[in-house]
Parts: sequence; C-alpha cells; structure tokens
Amino acid sequence: MAQNFQSIPLDSVESQWEILFNRFDRNRDGKISVHDLYHVLKQESGDQYNVPPKVLTIIAHRADHDQDGYINFREFLNLMEEEPIAKNLGKSILNKYIHYTVVPREHHRVRAGLRSGQDLTDGDYEDQYSCNPPALCMIIVSLIEVLFFCWDVLKLNTTESIHGPMASTFIYNPHRRREVWRYFTYMFVHVGNTHLVVNLIVQLLLGVPLEMVHHGWRVLLIYLSGVLAGSLATSVTDPTVYLAGASGGVYALITAHVATIIINWSEMDFAIYQLLIFGFLITFDTGSSIYNRYFVNVDNQIGYTAHLAGAIAGLLVGVYTLRNLNVLPWEKKLCWFCFIIYVLLIGSAVIWNAVFLEYFCKEQF
Repeated sequence: MAQNFQSIPLDSVESQWEILFNRFDRNRDGKISVHDLYHVLKQESGDQYNVPPKVLTIIAHRADHDQDGYINFREFLNLMEEEPIAKNLGKSILNKYIHYTVVPREHHRVRAGLRSGQDLTDGDYEDQYSCNPPALCMIIVSLIEVLFFCWDVLKLNTTESIHGPMASTFIYNPHRRREVWRYFTYMFVHVGNTHLVVNLIVQLLLGVPLEMVHHGWRVLLIYLSGVLAGSLATSVTDPTVYLAGASGGVYALITAHVATIIINWSEMDFAIYQLLIFGFLITFDTGSSIYNRYFVNVDNQIGYTAHLAGAIAGLLVGVYTLRNLNVLPWEKKLCWFCFIIYVLLIGSAVIWNAVFLEYFCKEQF
C-alpha cells in the first residue's frame, strides 16, 4: 500500500524529497526551473489548498536563493522543510507519485526518480487488477471442457467413462503417441463429475485473477505449457499411463502465482502468506496423489507426474512470462535461466519420445 508521508522515518525524509525532486528534474542535471516549480505547485494546490497564484510565485522565487532561475536539490529541500504551504503541497505530490506510479514490464523503464534497486511500495501489485480487457481465456477453456464432457455423457448416458467419442479421440493414449494433438487435448477430457468440477473451480479461481493483472495470453501460455509438460513427463517416467484432465494446466496456474509472488515480492501485500498457501496446496495434493497411487488399493492410476511437471512448468514459464512491476538486474538473469531450463526439459522429453521408441508401449492404430 502507498505509504503516507507522515509515516516515513526522519532519517529517510531527505531521500523521499529527493525522489520527488528527481521526478521534475527530467534531464537529470540536478536542478529544476523556477517556472516549472511554480506550475507544479499551482497544479497541485487546486481546490484543496486554494493558494493564490501570487503566493505561489513568491514561494517559487524565494526558493531560488542565488537567483539564477533554477532550484537545486538543496534549495528545494530547504523550501519543503521551511515553507509550510510548499511542504503540504509537496507531501500531496509525493504521496500521489508513490501510489500511482507503476512501471509496466514491457516498457523496460525505470520509475522516474527511483535509484537502481529501490522497490515500489507494497500493494502496487493489487492496484493492477483490471477487467479491461475482460478475463475470458480461462472461462473459454472451461466452457470447452464442459462441452466435451457433456457430449460424451449424452452419447454414453454415463459420467464415468473415458470411452465416449470425444474422450477416445482426445485423451492421452500411450499406445497412440503419434497422434501428437493428444499431448495437449487430454486437458479437455474428464472422468466423472467430480474430476471436472474440481478442475473447473480451481482453474477459474486461480486463472481469472492472474488474467486481471497479466492478461489472458500470458495465462493461457502458462496453462498450455503445464499441459504439455504434464503429458511429456508422464510419457517418459510412466509410459503406460493414460492421461485425462487439466491437472497439468491447473498446477501450472498454482505455481504461476508462486512465480508472480517471487518477481513482485515487494509490490504485493501479504506475499509470504500467499507463498505458504500455494506451497501447502502443491505439497498436499501431490503427496495425496503419490500415496493413492502406491499405498492405497485403487483401480485407477493417477498420473501424479503430470501434476509435478505442470507445477514446474508453471513456475519456469511464469517467471519468464508474467509481468514484473519493477525489474531488477538479478530478476532478468532469473528469467533467462527459467526459460532455458524449460526449453531444455521439453526438448529432452520430445527427443526421448522420438528416438527411444522401444521404451514405450506398442503403437496401436
């Protein structure tokens, strides 16, 4: 949240005034003109202070002790500390500046007046939530999943089968790996009402908020990267398992939240609590899947590898793809590191599928 100027410690007051001074010192020559200072004070006073223009002129010129037409930082600081009207106006400008100035990642600009490495105030991430453009990507994906499920239910008159026309065509089938679309389209196939409803709820609750900050194309890219990672990882580590459901994509959305917490740590409220919550969700669900797979006598084999791979993909692609509101040098290196690791992992799995054919189930056509 934006800090109120009154709460800034005394030992940092000068640095805060320097931030404000640097905002108006656009050519970074260490001074601003008296004319510019007058217009800043005039614009900021407005109806709130209703300061007469003549008074503003006197204030602006009084700050220029050497009468050279420019005000250096020391003169500006003296003005703000000694002149009550100017001080109040300065506080108002500073508070607005801290609260509203956010740097979009795509412009690669450093926020005016902030020295390298200085963070935005907490809460700026939350200020980025917007319904313009509307968050529709995960809603559309969810509707497609519902349509696929309903079509098979109508054809088979049951909700517990994976032998319907849609499921048979789009499920990941280890015996039909050459039908490469199955590495993605298994996300549209669900086994039972519970499987579908749980995936829909989680992906909407996690995906829509991400879209409201980072826009739909980024979230969809992360979702699909998790789906692809889930099927490829399963094909390599568990080559006999069929895959149905969007768990790879859902886990990618979970760790995408972790990624945005990492790269926007200082800009988020309660970042540590969010990180702990998502960490618990990942650990609990993956642990449950492994336990049910190996220690409980169940009929179905749960492809927990897809969960884990989707989570890794969401973290790696999320760090590289999602908006970073204040890019630091080490974060740029982290982005490239995550991108390279993801490409290497996906590339290795693709090569394994293409080269070591004897490792996999016999193809059926």
